[in-house]
Amino acid sequence: MPTQAADFIAPTPWSIISSNDLSRLMPQDELKPLLAGDTEFLSLYRQHMSAQQRGVVLIIPDWQHLPTNNNGLNFLRTQLNDLGYATIAMTVPDIDWQAVPPTDERETTEPAATEQATNLDNSADTATPVVHVDAIAHMSNAIIDNYKLNLIARFNALYQSALDEAGKIVVIAQGASAGVLIEHYGEFPNTNIDAFVSLSSYLPNSKRNQQLNATISTISPPLLDIYYNIDNPDLLLSVADRKRWVKRHSKYDYRQRELFGLRSESEQHERLTKEVDGFLRRLF
Repeated sequence: MPTQAADFIAPTPWSIISSNDLSRLMPQDELKPLLAGDTEFLSLYRQHMSAQQRGVVLIIPDWQHLPTNNNGLNFLRTQLNDLGYATIAMTVPDIDWQAVPPTDERETTEPAATEQATNLDNSADTATPVVHVDAIAHMSNAIIDNYKLNLIARFNALYQSALDEAGKIVVIAQGASAGVLIEHYGEFPNTNIDAFVSLSSYLPNSKRNQQLNATISTISPPLLDIYYNIDNPDLLLSVADRKRWVKRHSKYDYRQRELFGLRSESEQHERLTKEVDGFLRRLF
């Protein structure tokens, strides 16, 4: 009998799998569905457990990470309740690995690439051309921009849900999610938050990660920039440059802290909580 190829079945999106796991494993009173446009996503809500509420903390994990990850976010999500904060942690959108740039960007870049290739062909017979090699980007701008667009839509829905709470509004973001949110606040949006805590913020694109160092010093919310001594290599190369940009732009409400050891260790979770709480108590 001749063999026939099986029909292609698209895999279940990661966001659906993670939401189903959280719905099945987490306490039902913590589950809080939210709507970003036509897309429903899941968030985890915990109320404050102190005599007086100090505010609400919005928690955004790194891309393709759960809000219950063991890199410090889940510990903050549960321990900040005892310090007077309600916490709302959201699930992040999927990454579109097939994202392409808009048509207008492709029209401006493709002719230049074609012209460069033609010049190289014409000069091949005469001499070996000198080609300047830029830093290789880990992820294309189209992939990051698509993720940023979807993340900001979810973040706006998360922010609207936080307006029902009393006190200050604090954002704690991690990894690439923190990077795109810093870019978002670098564009001076109308969203008003009282503090921003960045955990190992970076962008998986060499050129945009360098621009992020300058953008950090221009956002209006007070910023606590936390990283680990064992962290993303691009981030570790950027920490000194971030201080230089902060000094140039006179951002006096910027603090940078280095934590030592693995981010999954319980001792690091305790110190992370103390750093965040101390920064917030200094502000308000």
